[in-house]
Amino acid sequence: MLDRRNFIYGAGAVLASRDLFAAEYDLVVRGGRVLDPSQKLDRVTDVAVKGGKIAAIGPNLVAGKTVDAKGKLVVPGLIDFHMHAGDLKLTPAEVLSTGVTTFLDGGSRGADNLDELVGVAKNANRMRIFINIARLGNNNSAGRGEFLDGLGTADIAKCQAAIERNREYVIGIKARLSRGVALDQDVEVLRRARVVADAVKLPIMIHIGDTFSPLPKLLAMLRPGDIVTHPYAPPPHGIFDDKGKILPEVFAARKRGVLFDFGNGRLEHWTWDLAQSALKQGFAPDMISTDLNLTSRTDQVFDLPTTMSKFLALGMPLHEVVARVTIDPARAMKPLNGLGTLRKGAVADITVLTLTEGSFDFLDNANTVRKGTQKLSTHAVIAGGTLI
Repeated sequence: MLDRRNFIYGAGAVLASRDLFAAEYDLVVRGGRVLDPSQKLDRVTDVAVKGGKIAAIGPNLVAGKTVDAKGKLVVPGLIDFHMHAGDLKLTPAEVLSTGVTTFLDGGSRGADNLDELVGVAKNANRMRIFINIARLGNNNSAGRGEFLDGLGTADIAKCQAAIERNREYVIGIKARLSRGVALDQDVEVLRRARVVADAVKLPIMIHIGDTFSPLPKLLAMLRPGDIVTHPYAPPPHGIFDDKGKILPEVFAARKRGVLFDFGNGRLEHWTWDLAQSALKQGFAPDMISTDLNLTSRTDQVFDLPTTMSKFLALGMPLHEVVARVTIDPARAMKPLNGLGTLRKGAVADITVLTLTEGSFDFLDNANTVRKGTQKLSTHAVIAGGTLI
């Protein structure tokens, strides 16, 4: 677990001492707008924590410590479904400071170097891993794409063995299928990931955009619970046909249980026009994630609240945005079930957000600016009942 004594959070949370003898709870988040899509809850009230769990939601709750959330949003701890801690410089403490209490690493490491990523996970509040089918992952020291040295790097036996050694932390298999990574071998790379996934009974996440094969061919290899990341990637071979309509195979994949993860990132993963077109055609992502790494922490992406703000700028209602970073990703992966909610008895992961009205510039991967009128930022974080 993260040593929180060494982590200073400076976002302005106000702590007030109260009469400890009268305290019924350990901590109360007081007077905020509590927005919890898992309960269809949206009202100004208090949230109480006791023993690391959500203990009550209601008015005038008493605790030894309080967080003043007046004028703020109080939501379940944010879940970033897809980011990269694999450069080992984007620290768990920094991730936690952005309001993200649970995050998934999307393929930074493979069988040959998974141990160092597991080491990061052990020091995080809650981190889980999609192991890359390529033995060195996508942040390897050689700086090359996973498969440019040949498909021998996609070793089925080594990947499976690495998963079996690290079942506590590995929750899926990642396969990057763009031509810059898999060349013309995307189907074979996915086939090998499929063999591993079926053997260990875990889902696959595929990275699309500029694949050699048309997307319907790849979707046909996916099963319920598998994930497609970067669905708003520009052509060729994205979710749109030549006339800008979403392919029927994409809707069919969703209907049979394939999930779609936004994955902001920095390079050719999405544009405003494609995202807006998809939303107008009724194809919102199942999860909103950052695809964050050290570089994008200070360029385009910044953090999950900023990525959430982009969907507000696209016209998605606030409660839908919050659902896609809380209860929806929690339901998508069995190891996350029970998170993403403020229900009584749930783990007390709580994020307090400031929603600022004004004029804000947001960027897509083409560095095109779109003006937004609302911006989310993190005010306070509670992880497992502890104020950070």
